[in-house]
Amino acid sequence: MTASSHWSYRRGLHDLGSGNWAWLQPDGGWGWSNSGLIVDGDQSLLVDTLFDATLTAEMLGAMADATGLSGDDIGTVVNTHANGDHTHGNGLCRHAEIIASDASAREMAEVDAAMLHTMMTAAPGLGPTGRYLLDIFGDFDFANVAERAPTKTFSGELGLTVGDKRVSLIEVGPAHTAGDVLVHLPDDRIVYTGDILFIDGTPIMWAGPVGNWIAACDRILAMDVEAIVPGHGPIADKADVRKVQEYLRFIDREARRRFDAGLSVRDAAHDIALGDYASWIDAERIAVNVDTLYREYRGDRSAPDIVGLFSLMAELRR
Repeated sequence: MTASSHWSYRRGLHDLGSGNWAWLQPDGGWGWSNSGLIVDGDQSLLVDTLFDATLTAEMLGAMADATGLSGDDIGTVVNTHANGDHTHGNGLCRHAEIIASDASAREMAEVDAAMLHTMMTAAPGLGPTGRYLLDIFGDFDFANVAERAPTKTFSGELGLTVGDKRVSLIEVGPAHTAGDVLVHLPDDRIVYTGDILFIDGTPIMWAGPVGNWIAACDRILAMDVEAIVPGHGPIADKADVRKVQEYLRFIDREARRRFDAGLSVRDAAHDIALGDYASWIDAERIAVNVDTLYREYRGDRSAPDIVGLFSLMAELRR
């Protein structure tokens, strides 16, 4: 269990007080993301949707039971980044303005649910890599999604109001992905971090640079907040943020040593001893992290070999 004390880690809706909510999905592994809801009067903002339409509809139903606001009543959706486990239910909020960073909107257009559905359809014939994909993504229905593209984008920071609540959208990417955004409620002392934070789970760095992600953690640590809602895992406190930051520094240090020694990505991923981090779920994500760091060290801006990386993660998971 995380260092956070007074919020339990159970599936479902958690009341953070003052019209703020978190939706949690243990165990926080691949695809099991969190969401949030901000309500003041008849105005509302949803922080992220979920990996498929069924999961998102269940969440919106629970939120309606608690607040009286259905998906059709949600005024604004903010996508903290482009990954499908935070966006594939956008279309169930049919009348909402969908806000994302410019970089996230571009990334959403490049990787859609149809690609995931095609990959999962092929998975049974892909040997160990296919078995790994079925293990991590087999619970989700990529044929039943409700995609909807952002209707408003921004870069840098954007201030919003939900009723009388001040909400600040702060772009801290590229880090986990190309356009990560924090959703900060300064008066209510809450921040929804998207996948800048994985708590008790291994962070995965698709974009980098690692320094941006470390700086994003510093940004959270500088906030006067009581509740920190991560993209995956239990509600956190600042001690948890420091653990994520320490992991990022650790992999940067260990990957750099092996890069300088001439090891391949595969050999480095096998060679790094994770120590205390080995107990975090999805530890095989070290493969993606090393690959992203190696490309950063080389100044290589090319896209990662996604299929190759999932194959390497499958190898490390065994």
